[in-house]
Amino acid sequence: MPFSNIREADKQKLIEILKGHIYRFKEGEDILPTIILKNIICIMQEGSASITINTYDGDEILVEELYNNSIFGSNISDIDNKDCQIIAKSDCKVLVFETAHILNYEGNNVCYNTFTTNLFRLLWEKSKIILYRIRILTRKTIRDRLLEYFKIEYEKNHSKTIKLNISLKDLADYISVNRSSMFREIKYLKEDKIIEVNDKTIKLLYDFK
Repeated sequence: MPFSNIREADKQKLIEILKGHIYRFKEGEDILPTIILKNIICIMQEGSASITINTYDGDEILVEELYNNSIFGSNISDIDNKDCQIIAKSDCKVLVFETAHILNYEGNNVCYNTFTTNLFRLLWEKSKIILYRIRILTRKTIRDRLLEYFKIEYEKNHSKTIKLNISLKDLADYISVNRSSMFREIKYLKEDKIIEVNDKTIKLLYDFK
C-alpha cells in the first residue's frame, strides 16, 4: 500500500508537504475531467472505479480496474486518450499529487523515503499486471484467452479455485471479447469438464502443462 509503515499523523503531514489534493466522487461519476492534468499520480483511497476506452465503433474496452490503494495517472495509465473515461463504480476518494512535487522534494524525511519506496513497489506490480494483460491479448481464440486468464490467476494464487474480483461481464471486457461469445465459450468449457462455475468462483479441472 502507498502509505504502508507510515503513521496516520505522519501520512497527513506528508500529504501536506507534497501538496496532495483529495477529491471525492459519487458512484457513476466520470473522475477524469477533474484530474485531467499532465504529470500526476493518483491514489484511490476509498471506493472503486474502472478505466475504459470507447472505440470508434461504439464498443467499450476495459483498460483497468481501480480499487483501494490502486495508483494511476497521466504517465502510468492511458488517461490522456481522448476516448478515455474513469467511471466511479462506488463513491470514491482519490488523492492526487503532481509528479514534480514528489520527485523534486529535497527535505530529509524518513516517511517520504518510505512512501517513494512503496510507490516504486506498486509501479513494479502494475508493470506485471500489464504484462499479464499482454499474455492474454496475444491469444487468438476466446477459449485460449480464458484459459490464459485462468492460468495467470492460478500462478498468482497457487490454487485451482479462482474467485473472480470482477463480474463475468467485466471479464469479457478485460479479455476484449464479445460478451455473448464468452458466455457461450464458458458453457462449452463446463460441458467439456474443463472448469466448474459457481457464481463468481471458477474451479479448474485440468492440469497445466
